[in-house]
Amino acid sequence: MPHKYGKHTPRLHKVGKWMPSTLDSHHEWLGGVIAHVDRKTDHKLHPVMKEFEHLIETNTRVYLLIEAMFKEVPRNRIYATDPTGCPQIRDYKHMIRVLNYLLTTAPSWGDFTNRVGLVGLPINAVLDWPMGTPSGYAAFLDPEINAMLKKVLNAWGEYLQSPESAYVLDDSQYAWFGDTGKNSLVTVANLGKTEYPFEDMFVCDPSQKYHGYKSWDDFFTRVFRSGIRPVASPDDDNVIVNACESQPYKVARSIKKRDVFWIKSQPYSVFDMLAHDSLAEQFVGGTVYQAFLSALSYHRWHAPVSGRVVKAYVVDGTYYSEPLFEGLGDVHPHNIDAIGEVTAQEYITAVATRALIFIESDNPAIGLMAFLGIGMCEVSTCDITVSEGQHIKKGDELGMFHFGGSSHCLLFRKGVNVNGFPSTEADQNVPVRSQIAVVSP
Repeated sequence: MPHKYGKHTPRLHKVGKWMPSTLDSHHEWLGGVIAHVDRKTDHKLHPVMKEFEHLIETNTRVYLLIEAMFKEVPRNRIYATDPTGCPQIRDYKHMIRVLNYLLTTAPSWGDFTNRVGLVGLPINAVLDWPMGTPSGYAAFLDPEINAMLKKVLNAWGEYLQSPESAYVLDDSQYAWFGDTGKNSLVTVANLGKTEYPFEDMFVCDPSQKYHGYKSWDDFFTRVFRSGIRPVASPDDDNVIVNACESQPYKVARSIKKRDVFWIKSQPYSVFDMLAHDSLAEQFVGGTVYQAFLSALSYHRWHAPVSGRVVKAYVVDGTYYSEPLFEGLGDVHPHNIDAIGEVTAQEYITAVATRALIFIESDNPAIGLMAFLGIGMCEVSTCDITVSEGQHIKKGDELGMFHFGGSSHCLLFRKGVNVNGFPSTEADQNVPVRSQIAVVSP
């Protein structure tokens, strides 16, 4: 947690480069957006934002929570303005106008020299401070507010799948194929091991406008070229491969059926992770491997084992809920964590929108295992591309995240002797479809 400030702006740890390294860069980005909105004289609202505003103004509970969460944000230097003096959001009317603007903008490349953390999460940046208040905690667990947020995110998603969103894919300074943006994408994808150019790694057509990508989402869900990410030991069912291009985060064993996942240590809670599915009991006492998807990475999921898809479905959950220990609700006083959801990775496994895919492995030493694709904030569109009863081979595509990315988990039953996971101290991604563990009979 950030310490007492004075005039010092602390550096915060961030996993996966989703949010900026310093509070100043958060203020700088958000302040620029707010200043742009405040200069506009035409505030015609998108229909979904009209509906959101109507919900706030006609539902007493929702009005109370939304109004209170803004009032509970401290009025000191840290939260009042950005470094240039631009005011921050302090009421729901202002929030509505800023969100309305964001619904028709695509994530551009912010040239903050590797501070690309806000890519894909502009709405999260708007809600950062109120999310960390006691009323914000209650608001973002509220089913009616989450249903409304789903509509807002779906509207933004429609725009990001439209040709109008491709404007950020040219080669200008603030576009993804400008020198800095493209170099960062290439650096992340090469993992420090190869020196391929973007065009050799990903399916694209550099002779076409926007490298042939039709929309922001088309670019975001880009596919590796054949051979770039080979399947490790394709004929050895004892080898488990990485389901996502991701940074190792945590390995936990002997996980409990139910646990207090909202406290600071964030223990995994099997029944909550698996949405009380009838198969959840089989994973009590088992093993969880969790890894985090970088903002700049590949966002498709792949089968960690060969086997039959037993169940595959998406669980609706929260979108901006973070535990109280990340904000002002903690009994130990501290400031609001600007990267609350990013540092609450275990917590969101139990509450966020997530894809559940249960696979009966061809290897009896593994048996039933589960994949969780966990949505975070804007990144809550989990798209499953396999169906129940389908037989899949290790490395086959399972689905993808749209518009951003988040986290994923693999769950193994009690008694499965699975070892050899990559170190959670690693500071870069492990390639998708590479070996991440081995099962012994």
